[in-house]
Amino acid sequence: MIKVGIIGVSGYTGKELIRFLLKHPQVKICGLYSSSSSGKSVSELFPEFASRLELICAKPDIKDISSKCEVVFLALPHTTSMQFVPKLLKAGVRVVDLSADYRIKDTKIYEKFYQHKHKDKINLGNSVYGLPELLKEKIKNAKLIANPGCYPTAAILALAPLVASNLVDLTSIIIDAKSGVSGAGKKLAEGFLFAEANEDFRAYKVGEHQHMPEINQVLTKLSGKKTNVIFVPHLLPLNRGILETIYVKKSKGFKKTRIIDLYKKFYKKEPFVRIKTEGEFPRLKDVVGTNFCDIGIKELKESVIVISAIDNLVKGASGQAVQNMNIMYGLPEILGLL
Repeated sequence: MIKVGIIGVSGYTGKELIRFLLKHPQVKICGLYSSSSSGKSVSELFPEFASRLELICAKPDIKDISSKCEVVFLALPHTTSMQFVPKLLKAGVRVVDLSADYRIKDTKIYEKFYQHKHKDKINLGNSVYGLPELLKEKIKNAKLIANPGCYPTAAILALAPLVASNLVDLTSIIIDAKSGVSGAGKKLAEGFLFAEANEDFRAYKVGEHQHMPEINQVLTKLSGKKTNVIFVPHLLPLNRGILETIYVKKSKGFKKTRIIDLYKKFYKKEPFVRIKTEGEFPRLKDVVGTNFCDIGIKELKESVIVISAIDNLVKGASGQAVQNMNIMYGLPEILGLL
């Protein structure tokens, strides 16, 4: 059995991690940690887990964590994980970090978008970006996984087959993204209050969202050419789910191909990517609560429209983190997730 711990368990992603790990046949949850909820039982935090998990949340202590756990999920706010990662790795604990602290390799870009100095450049250089569909081999031997952001997961999976095949004009990528309110976490902010978000729909952080450089970094590496997407996120008056409509122009050297077949071949061995048949497109109800990414494609004369949908808390966070853990330990990717 894999002995697992969660630091930052009191948030939405912490709850989702518990939900999946409890049904994982090869996992034992050995430690739950939260600075804000220490001393509380799991059933106090999340009554649905009463009689299923009897653990008390503790304040994070590296000695205690390393004595109980061999792998730890960090469900912490951005800029906080780097306080724990060096100590955990030094203690021999493998880490799956759900924050952005180890995703962006250029510290200047990280510091610009997160307004915080990066304090762990050594481990940043050794971290593996945890998008299983593209980087499975590197994930297998990783000690530190940088779990991708929710918007980037949906965007990169939607674009990867086209970008890798050099079929699109990299200067033309427009990502129109919509997310449920849980994507912002549990923080108390006016814009996420029920009376503010309900019956409303708005764009935010237009052209300056922190997930934009993450998308650019992966697509640049995939294509071998500098890529800068236009990315506009919107807030849906829903609890969870992401739907992205992506517009791209065909490249000048576009080779005639049946794009749906290209996608099906690209993701043939990937259990959590589902390609819609021609004329069908994803919707949130099909993916909420699951670790699937559904993708639909519409080819036009000079452009391609790709629509992707995921659950931001699952494939966009906790489910993908469990998928990464499975790969790290040589287990089937689907364990605990189906």
